[in-house]
Amino acid sequence: MWTLVCAIVPVLMWLGLLIVPWRPWSTREHLEAGSPSGIRLDGITVLIPARNEADVIGTTLRGLQAQGDGLQVIVIDDQSTDATAAVASALPNVRVVSGAPLPNGWAGKLWALEQGRQHVRTPLTLLLDADIELRPGMLATLLSHKQREQRQFVSIMADLRRTSFWDRLLLPAFVYYFKLLYPFAISNSRSTLVAAGAGGCILVDTDMLERIGAFASLRDALIDDCTLARQVKRAGGRTWIGLSRDVISLRPYGSFDSIHRMVARSAFTQLGYSTVLLLVVTFLFLLAYGVPLALLGVAHVWPLAWVAWLAMMLGYLPMLRYYRMPLWWALLLPLGAGLYLGMTWSSAIRYWRGVRSQWKGRVYGTGV
Repeated sequence: MWTLVCAIVPVLMWLGLLIVPWRPWSTREHLEAGSPSGIRLDGITVLIPARNEADVIGTTLRGLQAQGDGLQVIVIDDQSTDATAAVASALPNVRVVSGAPLPNGWAGKLWALEQGRQHVRTPLTLLLDADIELRPGMLATLLSHKQREQRQFVSIMADLRRTSFWDRLLLPAFVYYFKLLYPFAISNSRSTLVAAGAGGCILVDTDMLERIGAFASLRDALIDDCTLARQVKRAGGRTWIGLSRDVISLRPYGSFDSIHRMVARSAFTQLGYSTVLLLVVTFLFLLAYGVPLALLGVAHVWPLAWVAWLAMMLGYLPMLRYYRMPLWWALLLPLGAGLYLGMTWSSAIRYWRGVRSQWKGRVYGTGV
């Protein structure tokens, strides 16, 4: 009896995921760069917080220069110890602002953005990470979509580089799980239940930033993109988030350790530092992924286990197609799920031991 129940529940979970109307597995929310359309860009100021980004900032800035005329670009050099400021200053039409020391209670990226915001005089602000390259025509496409959809906030989840086995195994799955956690269709609706943002590339109304108290209102947020989207929605604004293959992350991962550091930095934060939620997530992962695999060879219930397995893979195929990856990677989804569960526990254990989030030589969550 219990074996049958254990076999039926994963089937219901995976088939339910496929048929829910908001389709969290879908990649329908996406934008790709079109041909330059002659849209003026002089109403946009780009803010780029940069801390020790000399190896990528030049590529990012050249990508912006290819977007069109009139774009204003401000790089906030956040106490870099490398040649970030020199590389940025060498490119035309780029203003470099020297960042002040980080005050207590602020995350470094948000403090840099707050300093850059004081120099914005345009109706629109593009928040762009220093390691994000926009393909030609992407900004015009983003602006056109924002105007057509009448949104105050639009963001794009960048295409993460896939150069190794670990990248291919884990990075598309990272986007997949983000979409399950923050269904884009619900986030893009008027509902306030879900508010999602991708911090690498956000185009937002400048007056909306002012209305919500700018970056001071989320100064200690480690998941700042979703927090900003939530603030915009609470202020009556409408948000939109999607994918793009023409917003490129230049950040190399390559190894399991580098991906582990990225995930462990904020995974337990996503759960609100709740042990109860951590246990619930663990139970759900084991039920969804572990049980079907364990029952594949069990008499009487193996057909149900295969249905769950096939439904699981079917939901992942659109993500693989979108990123132009061989579909057989879906067979390894349970392996990726197990690794992500382990990284989430690693994040929790680090928190319980008093180890806080670290980035670019800074420690967050301790008031320093």
